Amino acid sequence: MMQRTASLFLAAAAVIAPTLAHADNWPTRPIKWIVPYPPGGSTDMLARLVGQKLSERLGQSVVIENKPGAGGNLGTDFVAKQPGDGYTILMGNIGPISINPSLYPSLPYSPLKDLTPVTLLMEVPNLLVVNNDFPAHTVKELTEQAKSKGSLSYATPGAGTSLHLAGELYANSSKIKLTHVPYKGSSPGLADTMGGHIPMMFDNMPSALQMVKAGKLRAVAITSAKRSPQLPDVPTMEEAGVPNYQVTGWFGVLVPSSTPQPIVQRLSKELVEIVKSSDVEKRIADMGGMVSAEGPAQFTGFIQAETKKWRTLVQSANITLQ
Repeated sequence: MMQRTASLFLAAAAVIAPTLAHADNWPTRPIKWIVPYPPGGSTDMLARLVGQKLSERLGQSVVIENKPGAGGNLGTDFVAKQPGDGYTILMGNIGPISINPSLYPSLPYSPLKDLTPVTLLMEVPNLLVVNNDFPAHTVKELTEQAKSKGSLSYATPGAGTSLHLAGELYANSSKIKLTHVPYKGSSPGLADTMGGHIPMMFDNMPSALQMVKAGKLRAVAITSAKRSPQLPDVPTMEEAGVPNYQVTGWFGVLVPSSTPQPIVQRLSKELVEIVKSSDVEKRIADMGGMVSAEGPAQFTGFIQAETKKWRTLVQSANITLQ
């Protein structure tokens, strides 16, 4: 019996040892960081900011690769199906991780089964912006326009994003009809809103803020519970007359679920130290975001709570996507 137990132990050790050795040596080659949206949006901006610092700390290149489509689902699914070797990581966000599981009848991945949360990096409010020539300077005026016209169209970076649900929540709360126009990321949606092809857009603050500060778009409200120091004169949606309204986005790193824990812990440690560094923290604040820096366990609990919250909203609003 003892001999059999010893044999089993040695067999298990033979399997585990290479994995631990691999984790100890990680990384020995470039890391691919998948962003499930096009270049130029908030998800992409954060990945490039943090990716440069991560490359310096690990001594290996961190290559940002954009894989947009299906509200972030395509890029997320791509990472979920990669080997768990620490060389493919995901810049996840609220849409494909916490909202889409309730919106789509079936997804090709299960966020917390196929992926392991590593670090929650940043939380951000969203902005409701309008074309500079559109005759509405407040949420009240927007609501009146929607009622008089019968409907208004609004742009977002994609179906199933927190921005999509921000519009649905506004429409439901204000008893107006809004037509959702999803784009493949922030940049094309912002461009069409600036060009007057669509009157308004809900977007994450980091990407929309640049256009507002440049005078290319007008911000009428922010979706967080409090005003932003970056735009102190812009009211919250609740201040603007929309009751019980709060929608914030978030961004974090996830890896394939088979990734060894030593790699997960090492990656999390590096990422936490990066976003807590004074220069990165300032850059994130300038973008309108707030550093979170939560490790694997806290991030997992956060995702579970977010998923439950958005499931309730999706079901109450009866929203589904194909």
